This record gives sequence, C-alpha cells and structure tokens, in this order.
Amino acid sequence: MGMDTLAHLTVADLLDKLASKSPAPGGGAVAGLVGAQSAALARMVVSYSLGRKSLAEHQADLETIAGQLDNARGIMLTLADADAEAYAALSALWSKRDDDPAAFQQAVRRAIQVPRSVMAAAADLLRLCEALAPISNANLASDLVAAAVLAEASAKAASLNVHVNAEQLADAAERSRLLSEVDTAIADAAERRAHVASAAGR
Repeated sequence: MGMDTLAHLTVADLLDKLASKSPAPGGGAVAGLVGAQSAALARMVVSYSLGRKSLAEHQADLETIAGQLDNARGIMLTLADADAEAYAALSALWSKRDDDPAAFQQAVRRAIQVPRSVMAAAADLLRLCEALAPISNANLASDLVAAAVLAEASAKAASLNVHVNAEQLADAAERSRLLSEVDTAIADAAERRAHVASAAGR
C-alpha cells in the first residue's frame, strides 16, 4: 500500500479522516475497511487452528483458507481506496451530467461497481467463515462469528452505496435488475452469518 492509501494511516488518523467534513472516505470506504477487519479476524482464527494436533486432518484446508483470507484482506483495502476514487470521479461530473450524459453514466456505473465488488468479496468471506466453523479451533468460535458479523456489515454498508448510485442510472430496467440482485445478496449474507453462528454454537 502506498502512502496515499487508507492503509498507511494510524487508526486514530483514519477515524479523524472519517469524522471530518469531507465526503471521502465515507461509507463506501468503511465498507471495505470493515471487510478487511473481517478477513483479518477470521485469519486469526486460522492462526490459532494451524498446528493443533486435534485439527491435524484439516491442516491442508486451513492453509488454503489462510491464503484466501490474506488475499481477501488486500482486496478489501484496495476497494476501500477505489471507492473514494470512484466517488471523486462521479462528483467531478455531477454538474456536467446533462452536458455529457454518457460520461456521467459511465461514472455512475463505476461508483456502483466498486461497492458491488465489496459485496462480492464479503460474500466470499462469509463462505470462508462457513468453511472454517467445523474445522477451526473451538476456543475462537466467538471470534469467527464476529468475523462473519463484520462481513455481513461490510456487504450491507456497500449495498447502501449501490442503492444511492443506482438512482442515477438512466436505464430503469438495469436499475431494477441491479437492486434485485443486491437484495438477494444481502439476504444470502444474513443467512450465511446465521449459519456460521449456529455452526459455532453462538
């Protein structure tokens, strides 16, 4: 991560940036950051599961999931920054949306695509949490459930940005299809989070 990314900030500086009177970073960036925390927390569960004799038969799967979680964390951080960039591009074209509607619609789609990517990454995280529930250290069950809760929150927060930006889509059919997909994804996220909690005994 370069020095112009959110990842280089201290937690205190990041929170100050979020609290300031500036539209970015905002809710979209937070969705990515929460997703990254979900991935890191689930990775901690794996760290406490690797090398345990009682989980010897699951070590190969745990190592695979560890790599996927590390990758997911990086993706979420990248998307947190990408959301701010997409917002800036859309904002720059706002006053010219009637002069260059094609460019504006392209910027709208970009501002939708980033939070949709966050939602997809969050769905992957929830699937990984589900896979971990029966093969990970039971002493970390509450942490695994917390990771799933954060993944769902990441998806929900991202979906709000999709809804807001979808209102600017000129194609009503495209907008309707998109919002239907988002609603389905959010329902799926809630179901997977509940499954993780049930499987982990929480």
